[in-house]
Amino acid sequence: MLKNFYPYEYVKSVFDIDYHKLYSLGYRGILFDIDNTLVHHGENSTPQIDELFRRLHKKGFKTLLLSNNNQERIERFLANIDSLYISDADKPNTANYAKAVEMLELKKEEAVFVGDQLFTDIYGANRYGMASILVDFLRYENETEFGKRRALEKFILKFYRLNRKYRNRMGNICKVSSD
Repeated sequence: MLKNFYPYEYVKSVFDIDYHKLYSLGYRGILFDIDNTLVHHGENSTPQIDELFRRLHKKGFKTLLLSNNNQERIERFLANIDSLYISDADKPNTANYAKAVEMLELKKEEAVFVGDQLFTDIYGANRYGMASILVDFLRYENETEFGKRRALEKFILKFYRLNRKYRNRMGNICKVSSD
């Protein structure tokens, strides 16, 4: 059923999430995908992403990277970021979503997953019973080609946008003003 792929919220980027609102809703942990969520595929972290993690930690959030990437890739990304991680996560398998929440010492209701793919990130979080936020996948300005999965995701998102029952289940956490 398509609803298994519907995110709780859908925003343009990780910088459009109202983290203050998330915190006021009781969320204390944020699990992030890396590639095409935080940075382009394979790239190192940026000063903006490093600063985002510093602000999140200062606010009181615990963070964890849940990635299908290998340990070397994740550790390279985390050069300037202090965060837990799980490599080779086998998303959408729910086992590592559960392990992540345990590592953060939280309940799954206190954590949210942020990612760019419906079939791995969002589907896995939903199957585990964790809130999920979909962000537009990062692509280069002149990039016009993307895989068949992205085309299918676009199709599913059309139905998502039409179904008000499943949109904004966290109360519309899109940032209105500066954080």
